[in-house]
Amino acid sequence: MRNYFNYFTEIEERFQQRRGTILLLSTLDWALIEMWREAGIPLEAVLRGIDAAFDKYEVRQKRARMQRVNGLAWCAQAVMQAAMEMSTAATGSAAATTTAQESGFEHERVSAHLTAAAEALDRAMVADEACRATAVRLRELAAEVRAAGGENAAAVDLEALERSLNVLEEKLFVTLTAAAPEALLVGLKEHAARELAPYRSRMGAVQLRQVEQQFERKQLLVHYNLPRLSLFYMSQQ
Repeated sequence: MRNYFNYFTEIEERFQQRRGTILLLSTLDWALIEMWREAGIPLEAVLRGIDAAFDKYEVRQKRARMQRVNGLAWCAQAVMQAAMEMSTAATGSAAATTTAQESGFEHERVSAHLTAAAEALDRAMVADEACRATAVRLRELAAEVRAAGGENAAAVDLEALERSLNVLEEKLFVTLTAAAPEALLVGLKEHAARELAPYRSRMGAVQLRQVEQQFERKQLLVHYNLPRLSLFYMSQQ
């Protein structure tokens, strides 16, 4: 069974494999993956959807010249279809618990990720109070991870930690949105609309709005040079 923390990497690798070239995923692609993950769509459903979309594309390509697939959003409908099919066929068996050893997320690497994010927040030039408070909490979490690693390498519940990081990031994002100039937020929405325009016919209204929100969030953090807190953004080095 593929573990919880392989979600982003496995999707990226499957898309690149089926496309036949190494294409770096765009901000829109990452926003879409994040939306799938937050919606609880199983990794296997996403991989099946990508395969189904490319299988259909390859059949059609033999009949007529078609533009090359340049984004994950092209696979969105197939992913949702695969998710529904898996849900219907599910037997209700519980997923196995992912341990720190299985995920490969060593305690020192996790702690370093949290510390680096705290240092980046210390340098923030916007929403000072919220950024500093978040940095303090990240250092506390980093210390907890280091302490647990020294006592028992299986002691840290990484999924629980990930949920805490998601909450911290959500609170930070609310504060950043309130502090950001109106013109900046309007610009981000216009940017998201342009990026999503080619894929609107391939996504439902709810899915489209979720991706737009994720895209806008990521772009706001990029604008202020602030880090993503999620362990999915931890360096693989």
